[in-house]
Amino acid sequence: MPYDAILVVAFGGPERSEDVLPFLENVTRGRNVPRARLLEVAEHYYRLGGASPLNGQVRELLAALRPELDRRGIALPLYWGNRNWHPLLPGVVRQMADDGVKHALALVLAAYGSYSSCRQYLENIAAARTEVGPSAPVIDKVRLFYDHPLFVAANAERLRDGLSDVDRTAAHVVYTAHSIPADMAATSDYEQQLLETCRLVSASLGIPADRWSLAYQSRSGRPQDPWLEPDIGDRLATLAARGAGHVAVMPIGFLSDHVEVLYDLDVEAAARARELGLTMVRAGTVGTHPAFVEMIGELIEERVRETGERRSLGRFGPAPDECAADCCPPVRSGGTP
Repeated sequence: MPYDAILVVAFGGPERSEDVLPFLENVTRGRNVPRARLLEVAEHYYRLGGASPLNGQVRELLAALRPELDRRGIALPLYWGNRNWHPLLPGVVRQMADDGVKHALALVLAAYGSYSSCRQYLENIAAARTEVGPSAPVIDKVRLFYDHPLFVAANAERLRDGLSDVDRTAAHVVYTAHSIPADMAATSDYEQQLLETCRLVSASLGIPADRWSLAYQSRSGRPQDPWLEPDIGDRLATLAARGAGHVAVMPIGFLSDHVEVLYDLDVEAAARARELGLTMVRAGTVGTHPAFVEMIGELIEERVRETGERRSLGRFGPAPDECAADCCPPVRSGGTP
């Protein structure tokens, strides 16, 4: 095998109330995010118990992934490192080096390509290797998977389950993703990839094009900076004005039900829907759905076994194993996507 370890890379989240503000300060370091915005977002964490469920969700995914890799005969050790909170990447890469790992394959828990969801993770890995020094292992990254058939299938089943609670023939589906600055979006295929996943999931469930749309959530940064729109609240208002009665919200841009899903959708968007007289249900994220876990195993196996097959659906073909040197360049317009 060309690899001797698997590294799962995540965003990270605080697990104690006292860590919430230090975590948010770490996320936004070097960006033009107003202090008032940090305090506002911190309140979201406190309202939900003072911690993020994200680290726990990554642990659940790792627990589900181990038997999937064993089933495929891939007995490589699993490591986990975060961008923004413990276990932080530099310490994990140092542990890998101490364990004698020479060449690892990294699974970044982000399906779509942009600076913040792909290129920045590559920079984080490179910085961690530099910090560790010459003994640091070489670390490659698994390809983007927004159009993988098993990713589409997992999302479709989550949405089907959500639609079971409303009148499916009348409900409008609103897919959501994290908004990013417009100039960042202009340097990547983020929006195009999101729309493709939405189209593929909708087609698999027989949802016509006039009954689904893509909206954005969790905007941050300075108000004067343009970000991707429409916001989920504005989309709900538009649908209500058109006479919609039932809405299913599907956070297609997220892999697990962490704070931005639980607060921005289950609290804020749900309250907005009630104000507008809409019946709103929220579909779950892929989380540890068996098809999603199987997809991760397949993505790892195609690199570990050096197979030629790269499965994908839709119009764009499989993402490359290695990102182009000039893809998703950084744009410093503020915010914390």
